Amino acid sequence: MDRIIYTPIGVIHSPFKKPEDAPIQPTGAEGVSGVVELLPEYAPGLKDLSGFSHLYLIYHFHLSRGFDVMVTPFLDRVERGLFATRAPRRPNAIGLSVVSLAFEKGNILRVENIDVLDNTPLLDIKPHVPRFDSVKEPRTGWMEGKARRAETLRSDGRFK
Repeated sequence: MDRIIYTPIGVIHSPFKKPEDAPIQPTGAEGVSGVVELLPEYAPGLKDLSGFSHLYLIYHFHLSRGFDVMVTPFLDRVERGLFATRAPRRPNAIGLSVVSLAFEKGNILRVENIDVLDNTPLLDIKPHVPRFDSVKEPRTGWMEGKARRAETLRSDGRFK
Protein backbone atom coordinates (compact mmCIF):
# COMPACT_ATOMS: atom_id res chain seq x y z
CA MET A 1 0.00 0.00 0.00
CA ASP A 2 1.27 3.48 -0.82
CA ARG A 3 2.29 5.86 1.95
CA ILE A 4 -0.12 8.75 2.58
CA ILE A 5 1.20 12.15 3.57
CA TYR A 6 -0.93 15.02 4.86
CA THR A 7 0.10 18.66 5.11
CA PRO A 8 -1.53 20.84 7.79
CA ILE A 9 -3.76 23.63 6.51
CA GLY A 10 -3.55 25.59 9.75
CA VAL A 11 -3.32 25.35 13.51
CA ILE A 12 -5.84 25.07 16.34
CA HIS A 13 -5.36 27.28 19.40
CA SER A 14 -6.96 26.47 22.74
CA PRO A 15 -6.39 27.10 26.44
CA PHE A 16 -5.22 23.49 26.89
CA LYS A 17 -1.42 23.52 26.95
CA LYS A 18 -0.81 20.04 28.41
CA PRO A 19 -2.64 16.76 27.75
CA GLU A 20 -3.54 16.35 31.42
CA ASP A 21 -5.43 19.69 31.30
CA ALA A 22 -7.58 18.71 28.33
CA PRO A 23 -11.08 17.26 28.43
CA ILE A 24 -11.40 13.83 26.87
CA GLN A 25 -14.28 14.79 24.55
CA PRO A 26 -16.00 18.00 23.33
CA THR A 27 -18.82 17.52 25.88
CA GLY A 28 -16.22 18.19 28.58
CA ALA A 29 -15.25 21.46 26.92
CA GLU A 30 -18.64 23.14 26.92
CA GLY A 31 -18.16 26.91 26.79
CA VAL A 32 -14.41 26.69 26.09
CA SER A 33 -13.35 29.05 23.29
CA GLY A 34 -10.64 28.41 20.76
CA VAL A 35 -9.29 29.76 17.51
CA VAL A 36 -8.73 27.94 14.26
CA GLU A 37 -6.11 29.73 12.19
CA LEU A 38 -5.90 28.66 8.56
CA LEU A 39 -2.86 29.34 6.46
CA PRO A 40 -3.70 32.42 4.36
CA GLU A 41 -3.82 30.49 1.08
CA TYR A 42 -6.76 28.46 2.41
CA ALA A 43 -8.83 31.44 3.60
CA PRO A 44 -10.92 31.57 0.38
CA GLY A 45 -12.08 28.03 1.23
CA LEU A 46 -13.98 29.45 4.23
CA LYS A 47 -16.44 31.26 1.95
CA ASP A 48 -20.05 30.36 2.88
CA LEU A 49 -19.00 28.58 6.10
CA SER A 50 -20.61 31.20 8.36
CA GLY A 51 -24.07 29.76 7.67
CA PHE A 52 -23.20 26.58 9.58
CA SER A 53 -23.51 26.33 13.36
CA HIS A 54 -21.17 23.37 13.85
CA LEU A 55 -17.99 22.10 12.23
CA TYR A 56 -15.92 18.97 12.24
CA LEU A 57 -12.26 19.67 12.86
CA ILE A 58 -9.96 16.94 11.62
CA TYR A 59 -6.49 17.21 13.08
CA HIS A 60 -3.23 15.50 13.90
CA PHE A 61 -2.61 14.31 17.48
CA HIS A 62 0.82 15.96 17.39
CA LEU A 63 1.87 14.81 20.88
CA SER A 64 0.79 11.21 20.38
CA ARG A 65 3.56 8.65 19.96
CA GLY A 66 2.97 5.00 19.14
CA PHE A 67 -0.17 3.02 19.85
CA ASP A 68 -1.46 -0.19 21.37
CA VAL A 69 -4.23 -2.23 19.76
CA MET A 70 -5.65 -2.93 23.23
CA VAL A 71 -6.25 0.02 25.59
CA THR A 72 -8.03 0.86 28.81
CA PRO A 73 -10.10 3.92 27.85
CA PHE A 74 -10.78 6.88 30.11
CA LEU A 75 -14.42 5.88 30.56
CA ASP A 76 -13.72 2.31 31.60
CA ARG A 77 -11.46 0.02 33.62
CA VAL A 78 -11.68 -2.82 31.14
CA GLU A 79 -9.16 -3.28 28.34
CA ARG A 80 -10.84 -2.69 24.96
CA GLY A 81 -9.87 -2.93 21.32
CA LEU A 82 -8.40 0.40 20.18
CA PHE A 83 -10.95 0.82 17.39
CA ALA A 84 -13.82 0.49 19.88
CA THR A 85 -12.46 3.57 21.69
CA ARG A 86 -11.66 7.18 20.98
CA ALA A 87 -8.16 6.96 22.47
CA PRO A 88 -5.72 9.48 20.93
CA ARG A 89 -2.80 7.07 20.43
CA ARG A 90 -3.66 5.47 17.10
CA PRO A 91 -1.84 3.96 14.09
CA ASN A 92 -2.65 7.21 12.27
CA ALA A 93 -2.81 9.95 14.88
CA ILE A 94 -5.93 11.59 13.46
CA GLY A 95 -8.41 13.36 15.72
CA LEU A 96 -11.97 14.50 15.11
CA SER A 97 -13.97 17.04 17.11
CA VAL A 98 -17.31 18.75 16.60
CA VAL A 99 -17.21 22.42 17.58
CA SER A 100 -19.63 25.34 17.43
CA LEU A 101 -18.71 28.10 15.01
CA ALA A 102 -18.93 31.50 16.75
CA PHE A 103 -17.60 33.69 13.93
CA GLU A 104 -15.27 33.79 10.96
CA LYS A 105 -13.04 36.63 9.80
CA GLY A 106 -10.40 36.27 7.13
CA ASN A 107 -8.43 33.12 7.87
CA ILE A 108 -9.58 32.94 11.52
CA LEU A 109 -12.46 30.97 13.01
CA ARG A 110 -13.56 31.48 16.60
CA VAL A 111 -15.03 28.22 17.88
CA GLU A 112 -16.68 27.02 21.09
CA ASN A 113 -16.60 23.69 22.92
CA ILE A 114 -13.04 22.94 21.82
CA ASP A 115 -11.34 19.91 23.40
CA VAL A 116 -8.13 20.07 21.38
CA LEU A 117 -4.65 20.86 22.67
CA ASP A 118 -3.09 24.22 21.82
CA ASN A 119 -1.01 24.34 18.62
CA THR A 120 -2.61 21.21 17.16
CA PRO A 121 -2.04 20.91 13.39
CA LEU A 122 -5.33 21.21 11.47
CA LEU A 123 -5.82 18.81 8.55
CA ASP A 124 -9.35 19.66 7.39
CA ILE A 125 -12.68 21.32 8.24
CA LYS A 126 -16.09 20.00 7.28
CA PRO A 127 -19.51 21.46 8.04
CA HIS A 128 -21.83 19.45 10.26
CA VAL A 129 -25.08 18.72 8.42
CA PRO A 130 -27.63 17.02 10.72
CA ARG A 131 -29.50 15.44 7.82
CA PHE A 132 -26.29 13.74 6.67
CA ASP A 133 -24.62 13.14 10.02
CA SER A 134 -27.40 11.88 12.28
CA VAL A 135 -27.93 8.20 12.88
CA LYS A 136 -31.31 6.73 13.76
CA GLU A 137 -31.22 4.53 16.84
CA PRO A 138 -27.46 4.42 17.34
CA ARG A 139 -25.86 1.83 19.60
CA THR A 140 -22.88 2.87 21.69
CA GLY A 141 -21.53 -0.52 22.71
CA TRP A 142 -19.54 -0.65 25.95
CA MET A 143 -19.92 3.16 26.33
CA GLU A 144 -23.65 2.82 26.98
CA GLY A 145 -24.32 4.67 30.24
CA LYS A 146 -20.69 5.81 30.57
CA ALA A 147 -20.40 8.58 27.97
CA ARG A 148 -21.94 11.19 30.30
CA ARG A 149 -18.80 10.96 32.47
CA ALA A 150 -16.79 12.54 29.63
CA GLU A 151 -18.24 15.90 30.65
CA THR A 152 -16.04 16.00 33.76
CA LEU A 153 -13.01 13.79 33.03
CA ARG A 154 -9.61 15.14 32.04
CA SER A 155 -6.78 13.34 30.33
CA ASP A 156 -4.48 11.56 32.76
CA GLY A 157 -1.44 10.92 30.63
CA ARG A 158 -2.11 7.27 29.83
CA PHE A 159 -2.02 7.95 26.07
CA LYS A 160 1.23 9.92 25.84
